[in-house]
Amino acid sequence: MKISLGPIQFFWSAEKIKAFYQSVETAPVDIVYLGETVCSKRRELRLADWQEIGRSLEAAGKEVVYSTLALVEAESELKMMDRICRESEGLVEANDYAGVQMRAEKQLGYVTGPAINLYNAESIKRLAKTGLKRWVMPVELGREALEGILEHKPEFMGVETEVFVFGHMPLAFSARCFTARNFDLPKDDCQLKCLDFPEGMALSSKEDELLFTVNGIQTMSGVPVNYLSFVEEMTHMGVDIIRVSPIAEGTLDVVDQFKKALKGELVASTSSDFANGFWTGDSGMEWKTQAETLHP
Repeated sequence: MKISLGPIQFFWSAEKIKAFYQSVETAPVDIVYLGETVCSKRRELRLADWQEIGRSLEAAGKEVVYSTLALVEAESELKMMDRICRESEGLVEANDYAGVQMRAEKQLGYVTGPAINLYNAESIKRLAKTGLKRWVMPVELGREALEGILEHKPEFMGVETEVFVFGHMPLAFSARCFTARNFDLPKDDCQLKCLDFPEGMALSSKEDELLFTVNGIQTMSGVPVNYLSFVEEMTHMGVDIIRVSPIAEGTLDVVDQFKKALKGELVASTSSDFANGFWTGDSGMEWKTQAETLHP
């Protein structure tokens, strides 16, 4: 099983992004997804800058995949998506069906990100005929749904399965910018407030329970998901790749934990600072101990 590093979902400075990916060059990561998936106003890096980072990672032996926006609202965003789809020599992660269509029309391979609603084997088999090479399971699916889908894996024409195993789960996208709204700013003049929140803005319920993370136009889970306890199970199920989503600090420490789990080495037990409910068929924000999450 391989480990991938998903695209950075938050808005970081160019310096922080470049330093982060420089450290990734020597990390035990097989696949790295690059690019902006949330908001086109986040222009700290141009496409040429992402491509330069990509070349350095490829020289370090990583597979590089360029990711596209999950919500396309303007002609300029569509044109940028087309550039990414045309200029990328390897795979492209499509997070919107416009990207799927662009790559399919060009007869080029693509990955469907977690924002693409693939909920059954028939959908995967249909897209495989158009160039799908890998699908990332939507974050709200779990063990039972994935087992049913992977029963048909021999029919997938070699399509790989990737599971989001760590990070703030991307739950929804909106035309409104919640971060700008929090500061009484219009979306078109947001003053790039997301830069001040390198891991999003925490949103709690009236009972002070951490509920969501606000990340510009994106709503995310309040706490990160952590499927460390299920790595061995996923291996037996036929999952090909597990995805770690970058966080502001400590991402590569998380990668090391998952690498140890893949080797069968003991890893420190995780705590209720995380969630694992979707995998076990519970509400997504639930957390259960390893003993409680054993397959029935």
